[in-house]
Amino acid sequence: MRSSLPVLLYLVAAFCGPTRAATTFSVPSSVLPDPTVFIAYGDTRFTDPRETEASSPAARRALVAKIAAENPAALFINGDLPWHGIAADYEVYRAETRSWRERRLRVYPALGNHEFSACSEPSCLDRWWDTFPELRGRRWYSVAIGAKVVGIALDSDAPLEAGSEQRTWLENQVASLDPKVRVVLIVMHHPPVADVQTDKLVDHNPRPNEQSLAAYIQKVAAHSAARFVVSAGHIHNYERLAQDGVTYLVSGGGGARPHAVDRLAEDLYRDTHFPNYHYVRFELHADTLICEMIRLEDYANPKPAQWKTRDRFEISLRP
Repeated sequence: MRSSLPVLLYLVAAFCGPTRAATTFSVPSSVLPDPTVFIAYGDTRFTDPRETEASSPAARRALVAKIAAENPAALFINGDLPWHGIAADYEVYRAETRSWRERRLRVYPALGNHEFSACSEPSCLDRWWDTFPELRGRRWYSVAIGAKVVGIALDSDAPLEAGSEQRTWLENQVASLDPKVRVVLIVMHHPPVADVQTDKLVDHNPRPNEQSLAAYIQKVAAHSAARFVVSAGHIHNYERLAQDGVTYLVSGGGGARPHAVDRLAEDLYRDTHFPNYHYVRFELHADTLICEMIRLEDYANPKPAQWKTRDRFEISLRP
């Protein structure tokens, strides 16, 4: 006899509306400290420590140790985790981040262009998934950090324009946000909004793929109870811009060779220090999200360990 389940599902959808799209992963509120701290940064380029031109092993290791000491509830990585998508570079990642596993940090990476360097796409993805087996089969995903924060990791190497598979998934995720959510952190590699360069690194300027995403985010953010923050990398520096209530960060100071930038007047970060090896720390309170860019000051030392908060801002959360 034919099952009546499809008919029942149709009736539920017809009378109750579309099924809510659940987040891919979730961390229950019961295991989170108050306040909850989470971190985002990228462009680490883990590789053979004898390679000091593409990435600074000293800065990279200092950042890993400092983040481990922070013991965040979640760590989001903006892409370019390895220098190349080869087994040897992922082995360096595992070796240098042993302290993260000892503290059982929850690590949520986004794909960058260097994950696809020096290997075929299937092989590159297999190595990424071998390193993060819980992500196998996924190039984008979401995670609920308690009831108030949702992190969304996107793949800017894949289409993000309206009608694309990834964009349709994202739209369903945003449309299905729990009413309790107050912060949506979108993590990706290529930035949708950044200091547009006319001389330096013009090939790193925002591309149409990501710009289309910015237009969508600004539209939905205006009608959402949540505040939207986008953390990207690709530019090996730090930038902070705001458009229509959305905060856009470039956090690409994870160790990769630094990029100097000409800052636009719209860039809210005006400090002239360079290079900016750093991470961004978010601290969630009842009505405020406190955000800090924490910079490695003595980066030239063989074992750097001096840190300073070089940018601090607050985002008021809606009641």
